[in-house]
Order: sequence, then C-alpha cells, then structure tokens
Amino acid sequence: MQAHLTRRYRFSASHRLHSAELSEAENRATYGKCNNPYGHGHNYALEVTVSGPVDLATGMVCNLVDLDGFVEREVLARYNLENLNTRKEFSQIVPTTENLCMEIFEILQRGFKRAHLEKVRLEETMMNSFEYAGENELRT
Repeated sequence: MQAHLTRRYRFSASHRLHSAELSEAENRATYGKCNNPYGHGHNYALEVTVSGPVDLATGMVCNLVDLDGFVEREVLARYNLENLNTRKEFSQIVPTTENLCMEIFEILQRGFKRAHLEKVRLEETMMNSFEYAGENELRT
C-alpha cells in the first residue's frame, strides 16, 4: 500500500530581493518593499511530503525520527535565523522564496533516501506559498 506523509517544520530567516542584473530602479519596481537595503524577515512554514509503501512492521511510510533529524540537520540548522543573501547557494541567484523552496527540495532529494520525496511546500506569509516537486515533475 502506497501512502503519503506530509510533515511541517518552522524556521525564520531574512533576505533582500535584489538582482545584480537589474538597475536600482528596476529592482525597486520589481521587488517593491522587499528590495529594502536592510532586508526583511519571514517566519517560514516548510512542508515536506514523502511517499512510499506503508511498512507492515511499523505502520509508517518512513521513520519520523529519521525524517525530522535529517530536516533539522540539513535544512533548519542551515537556514534558521540566517540572512539568505549571505549563503553561498544564493550568491548568484536572488533568494526568493521560490528559489529557497527549490534549494530545499534539492537538499532533501540528495540526502533523504528512506522514502520518495514528492514535493516541498514553503509558506512565506499567509498570502504566499510555493511548491516544488523537482524539474521532472514540472515538464509537460
């Protein structure tokens, strides 16, 4: 039997949306208040969805202790209370929540092998959330 598990995590981080490819005026027009030179922060809600057969012995898709430990070490410890603009992975790309969501997916895809990673959903505000299910899922 195949099942899906979605686990929710929280972390806080700051960023400034600013592209070196755009002029100051274009950055202000594109990113508005999110282009503030001092940055701004968010309390993110991260949802990680994995799938797999339900283990007959445990009754679970994956061991929650393993999943929680991996997300804590590889995602939360990396980004919680950080300025995303100072992170190496955002040195060439704007640290939008879309890009952060894709980065988190790639981190989880590379390292967590105990269940199939279906998607990552990242809620930035009550009004904005982003999902990413990998490049292969986006092609139609």
